[in-house]
Amino acid sequence: MTKRDFSFIINGCLNFEKGNMMKSVSASVCKVILAVILFALIFLPFSCSADQLGETTAEGNRRHQRNLRIGQQELMEDVDEAVLLNKPSRLTDKRLP
Repeated sequence: MTKRDFSFIINGCLNFEKGNMMKSVSASVCKVILAVILFALIFLPFSCSADQLGETTAEGNRRHQRNLRIGQQELMEDVDEAVLLNKPSRLTDKRLP
């Protein structure tokens, strides 16, 4: 959006006439456009930016390693359950009468 477009929007939105339905609709559209522009100018500079990320590289690596470790443990538990190694054996080395 160029400076000329921006000034056209501002001038068009501020110099509307009441009484005409078309002017009323265009005034509503202009108000919405101004609201969006103000929202963008206020909230975008204060959102998460590239110089302040949510997590460091070390934290990301720890999270990945933890997810891999937990996934491997769950996989081993599933394999143990499939081959019935997770329950104690009911076999005995003693002779039953």
